[in-house]
Amino acid sequence: MRRFVSHFSLGFLILLLAACASAPKKPAPLPLAQVSKLKSMQLANRLPVPVKGVDRDELKDTWGAARSQGRSHEGIDILAPRGTKVYSATEGLVADLRNNNLGGKVIWILGPAGTWHYYAHLDGHKRGLNVGDYVKKGDLIGYVGNTGNARYTSPHLHYGLYLDGKGRGAINPYSYLR
Repeated sequence: MRRFVSHFSLGFLILLLAACASAPKKPAPLPLAQVSKLKSMQLANRLPVPVKGVDRDELKDTWGAARSQGRSHEGIDILAPRGTKVYSATEGLVADLRNNNLGGKVIWILGPAGTWHYYAHLDGHKRGLNVGDYVKKGDLIGYVGNTGNARYTSPHLHYGLYLDGKGRGAINPYSYLR
């Protein structure tokens, strides 16, 4: 019995150490010099469509459409086959990479004029992309999917644009993409 307990304890300790080593770490703060540079830049009046192979005239304005729990849609859905490349619409800093209930796999990018660009329902992030990375307009950041609350819909990119911070001050990105 004693041998079993010591083997159990050793196995538990190894699992605990492995879990601690692989636990997500709090991301380092974004570099202030790059944040200041971005805030001093102007946001272009016209942004590229962030999904490969989708033309501007294929876009549909889905802003404000009714959503579950009394919400309204704060972005534009861009339909494309699963795995289609998603590019950054602006230069900016990758501020957040995560998985959440609504957006599924998402990327937040801090862009020019302090705008926030939200890419949601991704099938995956670009391998090697990390919080704090500086991306240029047109850089590959992920792939179209239907994660989060879109799991029963056709694959698409939800693209949101915010003026006042992550999740606040949403504006319709349709006019910027058209």
